[in-house]
Amino acid sequence: MQNISILGCGWLGFPLAEALLAKGHAVKGSTTTEDKLIELESANISPYLIHTNDDIISSEFLNSDILIVLITSKDIESFKRLIGQIETSSIQSVIYISSTSVYPSSNSVVTEESPTNDSPLAQIENLFRRNTSFQSTIIRFGGLFGYHRKPGNFIRSHNTIPNPEGFINLIHQDDCIGILMAIIEQNIWNETFNACADSHPKRADFYIKEMAKVDRLRPILDPESENTYKIISPKKFISVLHYTFKYSNLMDY
Repeated sequence: MQNISILGCGWLGFPLAEALLAKGHAVKGSTTTEDKLIELESANISPYLIHTNDDIISSEFLNSDILIVLITSKDIESFKRLIGQIETSSIQSVIYISSTSVYPSSNSVVTEESPTNDSPLAQIENLFRRNTSFQSTIIRFGGLFGYHRKPGNFIRSHNTIPNPEGFINLIHQDDCIGILMAIIEQNIWNETFNACADSHPKRADFYIKEMAKVDRLRPILDPESENTYKIISPKKFISVLHYTFKYSNLMDY
């Protein structure tokens, strides 16, 4: 059993906490909403009200073995403060959830060795990567979907699918949780992984199918699109973690 803190118990963090509890771990979870504290506590997740721009984060929340950072903030100064507090805590290992948006569209296959853009997210990754006080593993997730987050609702503007000849880089919530559990169980630290399904259908094919599922018929393929894209390769983490996807073929989802 390990003590694990999840900074951001939302759409992904809450079911991840439940999965960790089922494996016998003790879990602390943070939220920015007071009303959700009761929900966390009722699920046996020790609840904490934390905003990432707070000058001081609860030392008790950081009194764990592993910290999973699952927030969307790109405030570099807030992360510098957070890392400073982790350095003086009992945290030994950190999983930082990043995004494949750190890669520019290159109309090519992208691996962990591909150049990233000069974005706040890439800079925050480097803050964790260069720190020597604790171990860090960085996960660059593709687009997240599953359960009430339905891909058919992702296209909103005038029912028009942009970049219809581009390719999809998505990952289901269940596979996100499976990958994070595998990293913890196998003690895979000081690594950077791309994580998305190992199938990449064309955007037009995928979204026409998914929009029909939510009764959004006859989408328009944007004729003005430049059709820039990137195809995110998940081969590294599949090899290292020996991971088998639950939702591999996105056209079968």
